[in-house]
Amino acid sequence: MSRTRFDGRTAVVTAAGAGIGRATVEQLLDEGARVIAGEIVPDRLDDLVAAHPGAALVPVLADVATQEGADALLAAAGGRVDVLCNVAGIMDGFLPAVEIDDATWDRVLAVNVTSVMRLMRAVLPGMIEAGHGAIVNVSSEAALRGAAAGLAYTASKHAVAGMTKQTAFAYGPQGIRVNAVAPGPVKTSIEGSMKSAHMAARIGPIMGAILTGAAEPAELAHAIVWLASDDASNVNGTTLVCDGGWSAV
Repeated sequence: MSRTRFDGRTAVVTAAGAGIGRATVEQLLDEGARVIAGEIVPDRLDDLVAAHPGAALVPVLADVATQEGADALLAAAGGRVDVLCNVAGIMDGFLPAVEIDDATWDRVLAVNVTSVMRLMRAVLPGMIEAGHGAIVNVSSEAALRGAAAGLAYTASKHAVAGMTKQTAFAYGPQGIRVNAVAPGPVKTSIEGSMKSAHMAARIGPIMGAILTGAAEPAELAHAIVWLASDDASNVNGTTLVCDGGWSAV
């Protein structure tokens, strides 16, 4: 594998301060990218910067669920973005339809769906003008089944899969590739508490069917960075399942 696959390229990564986002930032930096790192938690962003002194790293404190957050990331990039990695996402407490509240629904959709749309909308004009660009969205095992999360999260990740396919179709002829990864369990800081006794009883027995344990964030980052690279030049509009074999059961 070339260690200079991203020389001269600018990448935007959301949720950059921890978990999959941080691992993605670090791999992109290692391979020559200039990285615009978006993060909502100041301490995480400070820690990322401190760990990479002198790196081509531009930290941006931003809530990607807002238009202002998307605007801040694009401004920090200077208008040029070659790679966008939409990693930011939040869980929903596994709340099913009877138990879901409006606040949870609205926040999950804002972070997991609307932020993806806004950032794709922000970077695509520049990519189209340049004649190339790669977008990688983080979907989920929850985009493949109904037994991985609650209603809001499941709906949001199905939406990400659909947005990925539609955008790949719309702009593929302009040199834009749009793909997604669908993780299963990953050792990250995402808040995944079980708030529904009903869903705990439903999901508990199924979790034993996962063929391997929770993945390390770097394992997902490898898949994201590959999809963003020219090594995946013939891959467009797909969701790469990275779930430890869960979908094989």
